[in-house]
Amino acid sequence: MAIASHPRRALLSVSDKSGLEAFATRLAALGYELVSTGGTAAALRAAGLAVTDVATLTGFPEMLDGRVKTLHPKVHGAILARLDLAAHREAIDAAGISPISLVVVNLYPFREVSSRPGVTLDEAVENIDIGGPAMVRAAAKNHPHVGIVTDPADYPCVLEELAASGSLSDATRFELARKAFSHTAAYDGAISNYLGRVAAAAASGAGEGAAAADSAHAAWPAQINFSFARVSALRYGENPHQSAAFYREIGDVASTVAGTLAGAAQRQGKELSYNNIADADAAWECVRGFAHGTAAGAAPAQAACVIVKHANPCGVATGADAADAYRRAFATDPTSAFGGIIAFNCPLDEAGARAVAGQFAEVVIAPVVEPAALAVLSAKPSLRVLEIGPGSARNDLHLQRVGGGLLVQGADLVGLLPERLQVVTRRAPTDSEMADLLFAWQVAKFVKSNAIVFARGARTLGVGAGQMSRIDSVRIARQKAGEAGLDLAGACVASDAFFPFRDGLDALVEAGARAVIQPGGSVRDAEVVAAADDQGVAMLFTGVRHFRH
Repeated sequence: MAIASHPRRALLSVSDKSGLEAFATRLAALGYELVSTGGTAAALRAAGLAVTDVATLTGFPEMLDGRVKTLHPKVHGAILARLDLAAHREAIDAAGISPISLVVVNLYPFREVSSRPGVTLDEAVENIDIGGPAMVRAAAKNHPHVGIVTDPADYPCVLEELAASGSLSDATRFELARKAFSHTAAYDGAISNYLGRVAAAAASGAGEGAAAADSAHAAWPAQINFSFARVSALRYGENPHQSAAFYREIGDVASTVAGTLAGAAQRQGKELSYNNIADADAAWECVRGFAHGTAAGAAPAQAACVIVKHANPCGVATGADAADAYRRAFATDPTSAFGGIIAFNCPLDEAGARAVAGQFAEVVIAPVVEPAALAVLSAKPSLRVLEIGPGSARNDLHLQRVGGGLLVQGADLVGLLPERLQVVTRRAPTDSEMADLLFAWQVAKFVKSNAIVFARGARTLGVGAGQMSRIDSVRIARQKAGEAGLDLAGACVASDAFFPFRDGLDALVEAGARAVIQPGGSVRDAEVVAAADDQGVAMLFTGVRHFRH
């Protein structure tokens, strides 16, 4: 039986039409017959291109409001035929099917639609693509014979290879197939997560649709899916015998990574290490809690600097500008600051860069790094300089692996709640003490438990972190202040959790504390408050705890 020869055909059906016209024009110039559906076909015709409708190909019109367009043997037979098998070639010839060698498909914008405020369950469900994933998976399965393009960013390299050799290499088709299955996996994961939130919220009595999805943290879904794309492989993990890589969450850039460490641009320096990234995130998340500007020349409410070492802030201060904030933060603990991570909430200018250049640091982070600052820091080519850029995305979930499983909790995004803040001692804090208490509380949220932070004049004086006993954290903070030559007399102190006994408070007062902020909630609160009253100390309860493990 003679085997028919076939023209080269490309099937295009895309929701994201960026770059489509130029891509399809080049395909046509390379001799591809264009087959398309609905809005994509209309866009191609508007560009003056000849297009064959899928309905013409199948002999069956679209139906059910477009729900059924490409689910047909003349489409899937054309995609799935193994051209290295004579039986497959004979089968499609007998059925009058010409093979499709290139499939260009991206899917209905389910993630974007389902995350819109006020979207209904029906609206979200109508944006679940059926035919698109079927074509993507079919083409990816048959990648030895079919190229599958799901990302417009791949259009240029696909065209370049087709123009150079007339076909895509095995390696290219395999990589495109890998990306395609990752694309559908993330897509299905987003659908599963949304419907899971709706179901969980409905079960908890929150209703259905958008309201249910928005309140889903009240009742967790039965299954949860995460999708991350690799940013870079790292030389090693926490230790040289551990391999590691850095991944970025998949999703809309503005809502997932803009303004976060994962969206930062590295302006100079050596490759980031695992520990660099972990510490840099701790520093940035702490400093961004102080109001900041994100454009060159923008002035924040007050410049702030955070220096982190081994995941803990060892110095935090605000100041008139970046240089002033840095010097004040560095003075808290110059020893620990050596080799640390330095983060600013304001544009880093030349003066700030000159101040930083006097210290050995691993990473410097700022919303904007001005050209003059880069010129100064270029004298230290190993120093990693990260520019965060504009954006306010934050992680809404905190993940921690445990043996065989995963702990998931809502991220600790709760700030100070004024309605829960109460003075519980006879003496109320002065205005200056109140400012320093709130400053110390902001810092304590990012210190490993048990956390104790001494502060005065909008700068830290001593930080005690990660101790099994809160009173040990007090002693360490006091010791650190002494080593730096800092006087704790009249200091304000933040504790991330309540004092279980009065001895912790007594140790603070002995060190020089005159005002304390803590969550409260101990069965011995009355005893601790009475001890504060006896010693003339002002105390605030926040009603919110900030353990950080």
